[in-house]
Amino acid sequence: MVQKYQSPVRVYKYPFELVMAAYEMRFPTCPQIPVFVGCEVVKDEESADGSIRKTERRCKLIVEAPYILKKIIGVDYVYFIQKNTLDRRKRSLTIEACNESFANRVEILETCRYFVHPENSDWTCFDQEANLDIKSFFGFESTMERLGMKQYSANIAKGKEIIEFFISKMEEEGVTSIPRWKPSNAIGDTEQNVSKDDADRSTEGTSKLDVNQCGDKSKDCAFQLDSDYIRRYLGELSVMEESRLVQLRKWVADLQKGKMPNDATLLRFLRARDFNVEKAREMLSQSLMWRKKHGVDKILAEYQTLTVIQDYFPGCWHHSDKDGRPLFLLRLGQMDVKGLLKSVGEDGLLKLTLHVCEEGLQRTEDATRTGGKPISTWCLLVDLEGLNMRHLWRPGIRALLRIIEIVEANYPETLGRVLIVRAPRVFPIMWTLVSTFIDDNTKGKFLLFGGNDYQEEGGLVDYIPEEYVPEFLGGPCKAMICEGGLVPKSMYMTEVELEKEGCPLTEDSIYRSVTLGRGQVHEVQINNDDPGSVITWDFDVMRQDVVFSVLHTKVPLPMKETVHSPTGTLQSFAEHMNPLAVDHEHRSAIDKHWKEGVDFFKMEPSIVCHDGESIQGSHVATQTGTYILQWKFHCIHQLDLLDTITAPKAQVMYFFEQLKSADYRGSMCSLQSGNSALSTMSLKSGASSCPSR
Repeated sequence: MVQKYQSPVRVYKYPFELVMAAYEMRFPTCPQIPVFVGCEVVKDEESADGSIRKTERRCKLIVEAPYILKKIIGVDYVYFIQKNTLDRRKRSLTIEACNESFANRVEILETCRYFVHPENSDWTCFDQEANLDIKSFFGFESTMERLGMKQYSANIAKGKEIIEFFISKMEEEGVTSIPRWKPSNAIGDTEQNVSKDDADRSTEGTSKLDVNQCGDKSKDCAFQLDSDYIRRYLGELSVMEESRLVQLRKWVADLQKGKMPNDATLLRFLRARDFNVEKAREMLSQSLMWRKKHGVDKILAEYQTLTVIQDYFPGCWHHSDKDGRPLFLLRLGQMDVKGLLKSVGEDGLLKLTLHVCEEGLQRTEDATRTGGKPISTWCLLVDLEGLNMRHLWRPGIRALLRIIEIVEANYPETLGRVLIVRAPRVFPIMWTLVSTFIDDNTKGKFLLFGGNDYQEEGGLVDYIPEEYVPEFLGGPCKAMICEGGLVPKSMYMTEVELEKEGCPLTEDSIYRSVTLGRGQVHEVQINNDDPGSVITWDFDVMRQDVVFSVLHTKVPLPMKETVHSPTGTLQSFAEHMNPLAVDHEHRSAIDKHWKEGVDFFKMEPSIVCHDGESIQGSHVATQTGTYILQWKFHCIHQLDLLDTITAPKAQVMYFFEQLKSADYRGSMCSLQSGNSALSTMSLKSGASSCPSR
């Protein structure tokens, strides 16, 4: 496999001639590069007018490798051939180097250039690229690749320091400038003018070429590929990370027409793929097509916040954290996920999320310009006070997972830190459902605080300036955030509108609908052989009122068999008209002779659920045996026989699920082990979250 290196442009704020004098001082030996032990000049010739000088050197380098490897290859030194072409008229130096030793096994090609800065003739630029191809090397090909690139990277890092060192040495000796090359006096004035014009045209052409190679200019930095620009606007990168960034940028510049992603975006995609250029390129390519298809670049200018979002979405931007990252507040516990989804649809919630992400990127760019240091990520503070099973409404979780998947694919390495405060006991259930869709790198950025831990030492004030802690968390700073709360049903979209949105929130195959008449019950039996598993439920009362209970029997019950309705029309009509007829579908598994507290146990207090209410809840099943979810028709007044036949029946649409104990516990263990600042959340035996409406 060929290893490639492409450097950013490094800028010396000295004239070209002074840099060339410093460069020549590196030969024949350079103590600053210990592996470079010497060189001999093989060829040195100049053109008739002295404008072109060609020099060829044979350089000797120490082999830096493990002892056993040096013994196998049998040499302590390797030789390289370096060919330099100095063009004094164009003020450029081109260096080409290749290996002489082991040329049949290893191929190393390097090209370097010194040239005049295209926008400041008193500055000098330097760039380089190299290819390392190890064809065969005694079975140590991969080892030699790693050693070769490691040594090469170390020498590159020293390159600029060495030039600066020799320039400083010349300044100590009183040499601060060197005159530019001029044609010989023997050449006539006319020829001099022609030569000057040619030189100007050549320099102009070179400058234009270099500007094009450097790409778009930042308002704050006219030369984006300058290594100083990288440190100022992107942060400290290793030599190879800089190279990967330049390679990806060149690929995008060659293929992308129109608006090009900025360097901070390219760097995020590289980090998401561990600086593997091919993988980052594939991920970026898919994201660019997605942005074009959905018009994401226009979302900041065209997005219009709906009234229901303004009034009921409890999220907003709020100053910055201690690292200068923009801070977004989200009071998830006060957010009516179901109401918002039924009001704006899944795509509406997705567009809101994308708007937040796009604004976050814009704010990081602003913070980088104004803060004097690179800011490429933002911070998310999530308040979970009020979180309950209402937030685990199944279509809502499905929509959340879709949004997470889209954000992970198109906004990688955007979140710098996620602070989760006031996490209730129901949070592990939500984390179990969504954590598998979150990238491992992102998981490592989560900090969790249960209860009031966020107010103690090591809490929020370690990450957010004390003066910016919001009021709802006991701080002094008022946040421009709405209170959230339940969205009025009058703001819901109709079923037809939801279907047009492609958001099947009303009829879902995972939900089952049942009807209940006077004295009737509907039960779901769950035979539990996994202590510590979690039973969750979610149901809507469509008509009338019902009583909901969670029971556990002393003796395990056999699973209910599916009972088919009688086939005869007359028989079916007779049973419908006879309220005293046996109805297997609505018969309770609890024997009428059983006593509560002896033969069966009520694991959750019974609750009366009214027409139109949505109920969600969970229970940690600490015991083996049979658990029963029970819905019973509820009426506060006595019904006679005629009322029983004619009165409207109750209707319930429900869904339940049992989460495995291994998934439930393992998910939280992985979250807690990911960061030492996480607070441990304990689950008491038999405890459950309170049902929510």
